[in-house]
Amino acid sequence: MDKENKVREIVKQKFTEYLTINKCRKTPERYAILDLIYTEPGHFDMDSLYKAMTERHFRVSRATLYNTMQLLLECKLVLKHQFGKNLSFYERAYNNDFHHHLICTVCNNVKEYKDLKLKMIIQNKKIKQFTPSLYNLYIYGICNSCSRKLKIDKNQANKKK
Repeated sequence: MDKENKVREIVKQKFTEYLTINKCRKTPERYAILDLIYTEPGHFDMDSLYKAMTERHFRVSRATLYNTMQLLLECKLVLKHQFGKNLSFYERAYNNDFHHHLICTVCNNVKEYKDLKLKMIIQNKKIKQFTPSLYNLYIYGICNSCSRKLKIDKNQANKKK
């Protein structure tokens, strides 16, 4: 069994345990949502998740998506991010390597950024009367693509003057 399939089996087992303990139904839709999340890497919003489910010919209501997402957040199999614009993004939590997020304030594109030095600084930081278990770092700025476009637009505006 390859690593990805093993991870999917582990999260399925953790989800089953959570559903059992909390007396929730174990529906095929819930497991299909979990499987899709752990098949596709990266960030997603609810609309893209809904679209991916329909593209796979799996009929699921938006209510089921939102309810299942809440369960996955509660059992810590999914992380929720607010990158701005009142839109929530999610990503898988289990076996997800540390990373930071670079967020363009122009196009709202989000890229994952890994920096081992930064990770070590944060992990080794002693915080008085607090033991961190997880952290997120969001770095806001302008991506190279938007920076080039803004520079071109500025040059064209200056030429018209």
